[in-house]
Amino acid sequence: MRDDSIAFAGPDIPADILARLGRTRGFVFDMDGTLLLGNERNHDMKPLPGALEITHWLSEHSIPFAVFTNGTARSPEEYATTLRKLGFALPDAAMMTPASSAVDLFVQRGYKRVLVLGGDGLAMPLRKAGIGVVAPVGRPQADAVLIGWYREFTMNNLEAACYAVWGGAQAFSSSQAMFFATAAGKTLGTSRAISAMLKDLTGCRVQIVGKPSLHALSAAARRLGVRAKDLAVVGDDPELEVPMAHRGRALAIAVHTGLGDADSFSHLPSARWPHLTVHGVDELLRLLQGQTL
Repeated sequence: MRDDSIAFAGPDIPADILARLGRTRGFVFDMDGTLLLGNERNHDMKPLPGALEITHWLSEHSIPFAVFTNGTARSPEEYATTLRKLGFALPDAAMMTPASSAVDLFVQRGYKRVLVLGGDGLAMPLRKAGIGVVAPVGRPQADAVLIGWYREFTMNNLEAACYAVWGGAQAFSSSQAMFFATAAGKTLGTSRAISAMLKDLTGCRVQIVGKPSLHALSAAARRLGVRAKDLAVVGDDPELEVPMAHRGRALAIAVHTGLGDADSFSHLPSARWPHLTVHGVDELLRLLQGQTL
């Protein structure tokens, strides 16, 4: 008898998984490798098969969805503008990055000053929420250090972040993923490497605010007005979207158009496997069209 936590694409999908898909009240999509592929700077983006169609279908059926990328090279609004130019049905409010979930968390905790190791894409949402952004220079005081996409990172920036942590700041990372999917294959991220240096020097705990944290899923659920357990999370990375879905008891859907393939989950306990595996969002759309949501 097949484990209830596992389903396969095509006719082998168990009826209970299809029924759960039919009860889904909202969707959280990964971006790179799930809906599109671009280069390491998130330029030259091209939608993957079915990506435009599934966002339009969900919009037409008044089913809320969010696109959540761990990338912070741009602000959520800038990503949304870019995706709309490609043809996606995507309002600004439907686009999220770790800056979105960080703002959600920092406002809850009453943080007023945050040292940002990243560019405007990471800093702008904080400023928009009324949170002061502290530059990573000298010996600053801050409530938190937020780490994101930062290829321009220097030792002076590291030293400033260390002083902030030594002064009591909590450390947060946009992502601990080693890679993200591009049209050229895997590209190394920056958040994990910078976090490792900061942790090694200060002994601090680095909390993740992007995927696969529950912070990220909870922020998306609040944004969509849907309980986390009534969401479906769709993504290509075995270390991000599927674990996040399981943490929030959401429906975990894996695609094979980015980092993950058919063998990506074979080494994991079955309880951590995706509930549903499809080749891409085009196949997921065909399943949705056969359901009553």
